[in-house]
Amino acid sequence: MFPNLLTDITDYSSDLFRNIKTARVSIDCYDDLGDSEFDTGVAVHAEMVGHEHTHAALITRPFDYGTAIAYSFDSSSWQATRFSDGRQHGVWYGSEKMETTIVETVYHWKRFVRDAYDDLNEEIVADRRVVLVRCQGLLVDLVGKEVDFPALVDPDDYGFTQQVGSYLVSNNQAGLRVLSARCEGVNAAIFNQDVLSNPRDYCYLTYIWNPAEGDQIRVERELGSVLATI
Repeated sequence: MFPNLLTDITDYSSDLFRNIKTARVSIDCYDDLGDSEFDTGVAVHAEMVGHEHTHAALITRPFDYGTAIAYSFDSSSWQATRFSDGRQHGVWYGSEKMETTIVETVYHWKRFVRDAYDDLNEEIVADRRVVLVRCQGLLVDLVGKEVDFPALVDPDDYGFTQQVGSYLVSNNQAGLRVLSARCEGVNAAIFNQDVLSNPRDYCYLTYIWNPAEGDQIRVERELGSVLATI
Protein backbone atom coordinates (compact mmCIF):
# COMPACT_ATOMS: atom_id res chain seq x y z
CA MET A 1 0.00 0.00 0.00
CA PHE A 2 1.22 3.55 -0.81
CA PRO A 3 4.21 2.47 -2.96
CA ASN A 4 7.00 5.08 -3.19
CA LEU A 5 5.42 7.14 -0.42
CA LEU A 6 6.46 5.49 2.85
CA THR A 7 10.14 5.01 2.02
CA ASP A 8 12.00 7.35 4.39
CA ILE A 9 12.48 7.22 8.15
CA THR A 10 13.94 9.98 10.32
CA ASP A 11 15.52 9.37 13.72
CA TYR A 12 13.91 12.45 15.17
CA SER A 13 15.24 14.29 18.22
CA SER A 14 14.00 17.86 18.62
CA ASP A 15 11.44 20.12 20.25
CA LEU A 16 8.07 20.69 18.61
CA PHE A 17 5.78 23.69 19.08
CA ARG A 18 2.16 23.02 19.99
CA ASN A 19 -0.43 25.82 19.88
CA ILE A 20 -3.67 25.25 21.83
CA LYS A 21 -6.70 27.15 23.06
CA THR A 22 -6.46 28.72 26.51
CA ALA A 23 -7.34 31.78 28.58
CA ARG A 24 -4.58 34.17 29.59
CA VAL A 25 -6.54 34.93 32.76
CA SER A 26 -8.10 31.99 34.59
CA ILE A 27 -11.88 32.02 34.90
CA ASP A 28 -14.39 30.07 36.98
CA CYS A 29 -16.42 28.12 34.45
CA TYR A 30 -19.23 27.45 36.94
CA ASP A 31 -19.65 30.75 38.79
CA ASP A 32 -22.97 31.45 37.08
CA LEU A 33 -24.52 28.08 37.97
CA GLY A 34 -25.28 28.84 41.61
CA ASP A 35 -25.12 31.35 44.43
CA SER A 36 -22.74 29.57 46.78
CA GLU A 37 -19.42 27.73 46.94
CA PHE A 38 -21.40 24.53 47.55
CA ASP A 39 -23.23 24.91 44.21
CA THR A 40 -19.94 25.49 42.42
CA GLY A 41 -18.41 22.48 44.15
CA VAL A 42 -21.24 20.23 42.98
CA ALA A 43 -20.68 21.37 39.39
CA VAL A 44 -16.92 20.78 39.61
CA HIS A 45 -17.46 17.31 41.07
CA ALA A 46 -19.97 16.39 38.33
CA GLU A 47 -17.46 17.46 35.68
CA MET A 48 -14.66 15.44 37.28
CA VAL A 49 -16.76 12.26 37.42
CA GLY A 50 -17.19 12.21 33.64
CA HIS A 51 -13.75 13.60 32.82
CA GLU A 52 -10.96 11.51 31.31
CA HIS A 53 -8.10 12.20 33.72
CA THR A 54 -4.50 12.44 32.60
CA HIS A 55 -1.20 13.29 34.25
CA ALA A 56 0.24 15.03 31.18
CA ALA A 57 -2.62 16.65 29.29
CA LEU A 58 -0.34 18.63 26.98
CA ILE A 59 0.81 15.30 25.56
CA THR A 60 -2.07 12.89 26.09
CA ARG A 61 -5.19 14.98 25.48
CA PRO A 62 -5.40 14.34 21.69
CA PHE A 63 -5.23 10.60 22.38
CA ASP A 64 -8.09 10.85 24.92
CA TYR A 65 -10.58 12.16 22.37
CA GLY A 66 -11.46 8.69 21.10
CA THR A 67 -12.38 7.64 24.64
CA ALA A 68 -14.63 10.66 25.05
CA ILE A 69 -16.54 10.33 21.79
CA ALA A 70 -16.95 6.57 22.14
CA TYR A 71 -19.76 7.29 24.60
CA SER A 72 -21.50 9.73 22.24
CA PHE A 73 -23.82 9.29 19.30
CA ASP A 74 -22.42 9.52 15.76
CA SER A 75 -19.60 12.06 16.01
CA SER A 76 -17.58 11.13 12.95
CA SER A 77 -16.57 14.69 12.11
CA TRP A 78 -16.14 16.18 15.60
CA GLN A 79 -12.45 15.41 15.88
CA ALA A 80 -11.55 14.70 12.25
CA THR A 81 -8.12 16.05 11.29
CA ARG A 82 -5.66 15.69 8.44
CA PHE A 83 -4.41 12.27 9.56
CA SER A 84 -7.43 10.94 11.48
CA ASP A 85 -11.13 10.56 10.80
CA GLY A 86 -11.73 11.36 14.48
CA ARG A 87 -13.03 7.92 15.42
CA GLN A 88 -10.26 5.34 15.11
CA HIS A 89 -7.27 7.09 16.69
CA GLY A 90 -6.07 10.39 18.07
CA VAL A 91 -3.23 12.47 16.64
CA TRP A 92 -0.95 14.93 18.41
CA TYR A 93 0.12 17.74 16.08
CA GLY A 94 3.18 19.93 16.50
CA SER A 95 5.30 22.18 14.28
CA GLU A 96 9.02 22.69 13.92
CA LYS A 97 8.60 26.50 14.05
CA MET A 98 6.19 28.64 16.05
CA GLU A 99 5.30 30.63 12.93
CA THR A 100 3.90 27.46 11.38
CA THR A 101 1.65 26.82 14.37
CA ILE A 102 0.31 30.36 14.07
CA VAL A 103 -0.57 30.01 10.38
CA GLU A 104 -2.16 26.60 10.98
CA THR A 105 -4.28 27.62 13.96
CA VAL A 106 -5.30 30.99 12.47
CA TYR A 107 -6.68 29.11 9.47
CA HIS A 108 -8.79 26.75 11.58
CA TRP A 109 -9.91 29.47 14.01
CA LYS A 110 -11.01 31.66 11.11
CA ARG A 111 -13.15 28.82 9.74
CA PHE A 112 -14.76 28.35 13.16
CA VAL A 113 -15.54 32.05 13.48
CA ARG A 114 -16.94 32.22 9.95
CA ASP A 115 -19.28 29.32 10.71
CA ALA A 116 -20.46 30.76 14.02
CA TYR A 117 -20.31 34.55 13.64
CA ASP A 118 -20.07 35.32 9.93
CA ASP A 119 -22.29 38.42 10.09
CA LEU A 120 -20.80 39.82 13.33
CA ASN A 121 -19.30 43.31 13.15
CA GLU A 122 -17.08 43.46 16.21
CA GLU A 123 -13.71 42.18 17.31
CA ILE A 124 -13.50 38.56 18.43
CA VAL A 125 -10.59 37.66 20.70
CA ALA A 126 -9.05 34.22 21.23
CA ASP A 127 -6.19 33.37 23.58
CA ARG A 128 -3.65 30.70 22.70
CA ARG A 129 -0.96 28.86 24.66
CA VAL A 130 2.22 27.77 22.88
CA VAL A 131 4.23 24.97 24.47
CA LEU A 132 7.40 23.10 23.58
CA VAL A 133 7.38 19.30 23.72
CA ARG A 134 10.35 17.02 23.12
CA CYS A 135 9.95 14.42 20.39
CA GLN A 136 12.37 11.49 20.37
CA GLY A 137 11.75 8.57 18.06
CA LEU A 138 11.55 7.19 14.54
CA LEU A 139 9.17 9.14 12.30
CA VAL A 140 8.11 8.42 8.73
CA ASP A 141 9.44 11.37 6.71
CA LEU A 142 7.03 12.65 4.06
CA VAL A 143 8.69 16.04 3.52
CA GLY A 144 9.32 16.33 -0.22
CA LYS A 145 6.82 13.60 -1.04
CA GLU A 146 4.17 16.25 -1.76
CA VAL A 147 5.77 16.72 -5.19
CA ASP A 148 4.61 13.28 -6.31
CA PHE A 149 1.71 13.06 -3.86
CA PRO A 150 0.04 16.51 -3.87
CA ALA A 151 -2.88 15.13 -1.83
CA LEU A 152 -0.54 15.26 1.19
CA VAL A 153 -0.98 19.05 1.23
CA ASP A 154 -4.48 19.38 -0.21
CA PRO A 155 -5.90 22.36 1.72
CA ASP A 156 -9.43 20.98 1.93
CA ASP A 157 -9.62 17.24 1.21
CA TYR A 158 -8.23 14.96 3.95
CA GLY A 159 -9.35 11.68 2.40
CA PHE A 160 -5.89 10.55 1.26
CA THR A 161 -4.03 11.68 4.37
CA GLN A 162 -6.54 10.03 6.68
CA GLN A 163 -5.89 6.76 4.86
CA VAL A 164 -2.14 7.27 5.34
CA GLY A 165 -2.65 7.96 9.05
CA SER A 166 -4.84 4.89 9.54
CA TYR A 167 -2.31 2.69 7.73
CA LEU A 168 0.62 3.94 9.82
CA VAL A 169 -1.29 3.49 13.07
CA SER A 170 -2.27 -0.05 12.11
CA ASN A 171 1.43 -0.75 11.51
CA ASN A 172 2.49 0.69 14.88
CA GLN A 173 4.37 3.69 13.50
CA ALA A 174 5.06 6.48 16.00
CA GLY A 175 4.33 9.37 13.69
CA LEU A 176 5.40 11.36 10.65
CA ARG A 177 6.87 14.61 9.35
CA VAL A 178 5.04 16.42 6.55
CA LEU A 179 4.96 19.81 4.86
CA SER A 180 2.21 22.12 6.08
CA ALA A 181 -0.73 22.66 3.74
CA ARG A 182 -0.94 26.29 4.90
CA CYS A 183 2.66 27.50 4.57
CA GLU A 184 6.22 26.32 3.90
CA GLY A 185 6.69 25.04 7.45
CA VAL A 186 6.93 21.43 8.59
CA ASN A 187 4.49 19.67 10.90
CA ALA A 188 4.70 16.45 12.86
CA ALA A 189 1.72 14.14 13.33
CA ILE A 190 2.34 11.84 16.30
CA PHE A 191 0.39 8.59 16.79
CA ASN A 192 2.24 7.23 19.83
CA GLN A 193 2.54 9.45 22.90
CA ASP A 194 5.59 7.52 24.12
CA VAL A 195 7.86 9.54 21.80
CA LEU A 196 6.76 12.81 23.47
CA SER A 197 8.10 14.21 26.74
CA ASN A 198 9.02 17.32 28.73
CA PRO A 199 6.16 19.71 27.91
CA ARG A 200 6.85 23.30 28.99
CA ASP A 201 5.39 26.71 28.33
CA TYR A 202 6.89 28.90 25.62
CA CYS A 203 4.52 31.88 25.33
CA TYR A 204 0.93 33.05 25.09
CA LEU A 205 -0.69 34.55 21.99
CA THR A 206 -3.90 36.43 21.33
CA TYR A 207 -5.77 36.38 18.01
CA ILE A 208 -8.01 39.37 17.23
CA TRP A 209 -10.38 39.58 14.26
CA ASN A 210 -13.45 41.44 13.09
CA PRO A 211 -14.98 39.35 10.28
CA ALA A 212 -16.79 42.39 8.90
CA GLU A 213 -13.52 44.24 8.27
CA GLY A 214 -11.80 41.68 6.06
CA ASP A 215 -9.68 38.57 6.35
CA GLN A 216 -6.65 39.83 8.28
CA ILE A 217 -6.18 38.61 11.84
CA ARG A 218 -3.91 40.38 14.32
CA VAL A 219 -1.65 38.17 16.40
CA GLU A 220 -0.28 39.57 19.65
CA ARG A 221 2.33 38.03 21.93
CA GLU A 222 2.46 40.95 24.33
CA LEU A 223 -1.01 42.45 24.69
CA GLY A 224 -1.29 45.60 22.61
CA SER A 225 1.79 44.80 20.52
CA VAL A 226 1.18 43.18 17.12
CA LEU A 227 3.46 40.22 16.44
CA ALA A 228 2.03 39.40 13.02
CA THR A 229 -0.91 40.08 10.73
CA ILE A 230 -2.19 37.04 8.85
